Amino acid sequence: MARIDELRLMAKIARMYYTQGLRQMEICQRLNIHQSTVSRLLQRAGREGIVRITVSLPSGTHTEVEDALQSRYGLDEAIVVDCLDDEAQISHDLGAAATFYLENTLKPADVVGISSWSAALLEMVNALNPSRRFKNTRVVQILGGVGNPTAEVHATEVTRRLADLIGGEATLLPAPGVVGSRDARDVLMKDRFVREALDLFPKIALALVGIGATQPSRALASSGNVFSTQEIKLLVGKGAVGDICLRFFDAEGRAVVTELNDRVIGMDLDQLRAVRRVVGVAGGRRKTNAIRGALAGKLINVLITDLATAESLLAGSAAAEPKKVKSR
Repeated sequence: MARIDELRLMAKIARMYYTQGLRQMEICQRLNIHQSTVSRLLQRAGREGIVRITVSLPSGTHTEVEDALQSRYGLDEAIVVDCLDDEAQISHDLGAAATFYLENTLKPADVVGISSWSAALLEMVNALNPSRRFKNTRVVQILGGVGNPTAEVHATEVTRRLADLIGGEATLLPAPGVVGSRDARDVLMKDRFVREALDLFPKIALALVGIGATQPSRALASSGNVFSTQEIKLLVGKGAVGDICLRFFDAEGRAVVTELNDRVIGMDLDQLRAVRRVVGVAGGRRKTNAIRGALAGKLINVLITDLATAESLLAGSAAAEPKKVKSR
């Protein structure tokens, strides 16, 4: 057909499809043309400038920042949330965003690992709507939580309530996060119920973790599952910038190896890297260096954070930019 005729048909089809809301099959029937012709001309309408699609971003969304984080750090996904500069508010808002993410990405029969000592993850659980869609899902505690009786409720509540709310089964890790010696850890790791949780670590498909700064949060500090001030100084002296599950790492995400590591009962960094999807939920100025280290070491491949932290992460040097993380 002549070009003007083709353009006229292209415009008619585009109007019927985009303005009148007709389906391609309905257009075929009305115009007596083949569906492949409709599809081809709709694609060409974009190239010819007849159709121009614009996306108007709602206030409070930051898809460009999310895209930049994904590109810079090789993330599978980044979720950036507007938050006030207040730790409690950041935890609340990130927890709400993590709730939406979990509800829309959790798959039936997934084995989910969850860290014990994260205020944001507790907020996530508090915001979850009950569902029975995931009755074959198992939720595993991946860091010990036995300690101060009051604080211990925090650790077990996150695991138990998450399992209850999604209709799954919980497996607790009934041991402290930190013990006094390697010998004590070895004894506890032989316990039948501790081993039940540890043996599930290789089966975890989704890990939900907080990212800690070298100075512990109030919840963690009050639990007794924490190293002493002198021990923290030792870790910082060896380059530690943060931890996941009390496994400390440096600015490049490499494990900081000390004898303290032999006193932790929980998932280690190599086990974490083996998990297909690791969601880090963390934000705030205090944790920026820790989050950057976790990203550099590819310890997580999904990040849920606040806007100020995201901008700080992007303001870092691009020279040390990690390569693309392969989907796990």
